[in-house]
Amino acid sequence: MLGFLVRLLPFWVREPLLILVGSVFGVRILYLAVVEKDWALAGIGAVFLVATAVRVHVVVRALRARRNNPAPTQSQPPAAAQQHPASAVPAAPAVREKEPNAWGQAFAAIGVFAVLGAAVWLGPKLLPSEAHGTPHAVSCPAGQETEPPSAYRKTSGAVTGAELCKALNTPDLARLLGTPAETATGASASNGTAPLTDGKVAQPEAQVEFDTYTVNVTVTYNDLSIAQYVKLMEYGNEIDVRKLKVLGRPAVLSSDHTMRIEINLGGGSGGPVEQGPLARTLAVALDAKDGGGYYEITVWSTSGAFPDDDVLLDITEKVLPAIPERAV
Repeated sequence: MLGFLVRLLPFWVREPLLILVGSVFGVRILYLAVVEKDWALAGIGAVFLVATAVRVHVVVRALRARRNNPAPTQSQPPAAAQQHPASAVPAAPAVREKEPNAWGQAFAAIGVFAVLGAAVWLGPKLLPSEAHGTPHAVSCPAGQETEPPSAYRKTSGAVTGAELCKALNTPDLARLLGTPAETATGASASNGTAPLTDGKVAQPEAQVEFDTYTVNVTVTYNDLSIAQYVKLMEYGNEIDVRKLKVLGRPAVLSSDHTMRIEINLGGGSGGPVEQGPLARTLAVALDAKDGGGYYEITVWSTSGAFPDDDVLLDITEKVLPAIPERAV
């Protein structure tokens, strides 16, 4: 149907239109082919440009023929009228029908469809990502609705969950996880306190979720050093424990299972607490002296798989310097 309508257009409208559309689509497809390194796209783009070049050649030949064979400017009177001027009935002067301006039609078509071409080219960049199927990255909570517990005011240098989330939810996080094509599907933050401390130890937390992995960062402002942390692991269920240094600070890698809790929102009792997928955690001391307190960055997935330790180290070295440092 569209092709039929295009064929009905006058030559000087149809051909500039097809040249413009072919040029825009050809260049756009070639650009995508270079970015995505797709030879099939490159071939399609080349076909568009070749067809456009052929139409340009046709238009140039038509313009030359039009210039070399101009239309007659005045109608000649009949021979009988020339031989018998007295008996001839005076004829009204011939009125030449005004011929459409070819250049005007061409430029008008180019002007209209240049706007359409620009819309096709710039649309994906200017429209919201949801309009063309690309999910928009989630944002961290803008701020906490309630004031943090008193433990935060009493702890010098304590950061908030929102600040942790801002440091964690970076554009590089998916790439560091080895899943650059994924976009964060959830981001959360909280200003909690450490368990079994009667609300006296600040423990802010932030979490960013992807389709494949979930990354959690927690800061615990207690007096427990990494050296003591490692000793406690001997009595726990942590496996694959590995001591190391990160950013000049003592650190330890360990693995443990997460917990799965089922909550029944219908009013009945929820399910039992179950063992969740295995997670990998890197705990890093707050300072090089290991005077107490630590960061914990944990990665897990619903499948139970997690990236290797180098990925967790890269994430930690990216996130920790972005967390605000305050006077202690």
